[in-house]
Amino acid sequence: MKNQEIAKIFNEIARFLQIDRVAFKPYAYEKAAFSLESLKSDVSEIYVNGGRKALEEIPGIGKAMSDHIEEYLKTGKVKIYEEFKKKLPVQMDELVRVEGLGPRKVKVLYQKLGVKNLKDLEKAAKKHQITHLFGFGETTEKNILQGVEFLKQNKGRSLLQDIMPVARGVLQKLEGLKEVEKASLAGSLRRRKETIGDVDFLVVSKDSKKVMDFFVSLPGVKKIWGKGKTKASVHMAGGFDMDLRVVQAKSYGAALQYFTGSQDHNIATRRIAIDKGLKLSEYGIFKGPKMIAGDTEEKIYKAINLPYIEPELRENNGEIEAALQGKLPILVQLKDIKGDLHIHSNWEDKEGEKDSIEVLVKKAMDLGYEYIGISDHTKDLKVEKSLNEKQLLEQNKYIKNLNSKFKIQNLKFRILHGCEANIRKDGSIDVDDEVLAQLDYVIAGVHSIHKMEKKEMMARIEKAMKNPNVDILAHPTGRIVNQRDEYQVNFDRMLKLAKETSTILEINSSSRLDLRDFYIRRAKAEGVKMIINTDAHQKEQLNLMEYGVSQARRGWAEKSDIINTLSVEDLLKSLK
Repeated sequence: MKNQEIAKIFNEIARFLQIDRVAFKPYAYEKAAFSLESLKSDVSEIYVNGGRKALEEIPGIGKAMSDHIEEYLKTGKVKIYEEFKKKLPVQMDELVRVEGLGPRKVKVLYQKLGVKNLKDLEKAAKKHQITHLFGFGETTEKNILQGVEFLKQNKGRSLLQDIMPVARGVLQKLEGLKEVEKASLAGSLRRRKETIGDVDFLVVSKDSKKVMDFFVSLPGVKKIWGKGKTKASVHMAGGFDMDLRVVQAKSYGAALQYFTGSQDHNIATRRIAIDKGLKLSEYGIFKGPKMIAGDTEEKIYKAINLPYIEPELRENNGEIEAALQGKLPILVQLKDIKGDLHIHSNWEDKEGEKDSIEVLVKKAMDLGYEYIGISDHTKDLKVEKSLNEKQLLEQNKYIKNLNSKFKIQNLKFRILHGCEANIRKDGSIDVDDEVLAQLDYVIAGVHSIHKMEKKEMMARIEKAMKNPNVDILAHPTGRIVNQRDEYQVNFDRMLKLAKETSTILEINSSSRLDLRDFYIRRAKAEGVKMIINTDAHQKEQLNLMEYGVSQARRGWAEKSDIINTLSVEDLLKSLK
């Protein structure tokens, strides 16, 4: 699909524009990129079938973006992007992934030290050439080295939410082929791992040649690694590989179970089969030469006396034992979520980039929610137009008026008012308690000074959790997948504090995916309640909820563990 290629270019243009501090335009390109990544159809097909008018009807794509898309589809290039690259010939997408490096700092590093890519950056940092640059310093240089090392450790794996829209687009195309009877995602993507190395597809078809020919000629295929009768492997423009396998209908369930993995889970299930005198493979379960199951996964598990095990649990981390004992969790589902409490509005907007509360409400209603919570940043955070006490009270009044209008209209929807306050270095909150007490809830998080010793960081977090107005701890460990590791915390201590103070731990659905799955499982075991939030900064990001739910499911979380599966009345009762 061309969608990912053009989206990448738009994101790069946004970063170049940020260097020159161009208002509004960076967001327009980012919004267009997000829209393209979310499209189920190939933008080239949309253009062929409907022309410019059809392009302009895509959400987030206006006349200017349509010009660029049309230009790329015709020439393979976008002129403004090529001009930016001539002025600043750096691997921008690669460099800004290093924590602490934004487009402007990348420009300085290129102009002063000739840094074009990660290799150049690491070399300059190791030679201590960065520490003397204006606006950098010794600490920044040290952080850059740590950031580069972190990226090297995660090289070759893409974020789940970046890969999933692409994979779904391909799956939809495969399902649309008349030669295809069944099709499914498999591998780590089906298990909803945080990062994905490659994308696996499984198909049932009696005409594998046509399916293979179609697969290797998909838009975005840059190289064909291999193509046979039942298997094909390709490398995509997005930098990842895709594999396709075609199987017979009678073996579909066995193959899906096998190719979903994990390897450790498969080894465990095969051992159980062997103990029962059976043989389990990707072709089915056999007793001697006779095949006794194979067409569905449910039959595969039943044949070895196990209930069906959800893909997210298949890591051989206790799910086999739980299944044998009849103690598998009934995992939380996306449909269980009744609202999202971590949403940012245009009240904190410097350049008109965020959506109004009314627009966010409309989106939430479309998702079938019963409530949302507006949680704008507060005054210490300088990245956004943060709200002070006076502005929070004004917003509170505004939201109450909106709720009154809903009541008059008999709309069973509620806007809750909160904030995302900052936990200062000493653990205090950057908003007066008198104002916090007037809100429906308070989310608090660490947004700066991440590099503290564990004891200091825990003392900081502990003080915040003990604040009677703080209900939810945002992104509790501070990590960002593929960008930043967690700060130093004692998670056992955090759980103890959460129980003592009735503080809810957040599962953040954005690229943070914080809490990690094993932390979620620990919290569940200790009876600590959690909430799944999107941390949305635009209405489209409310769709990220599914990735937080996936993370919760990988952590064995059930509906009862997650407070935003409750009605609004019960939700409010569960808070401090």
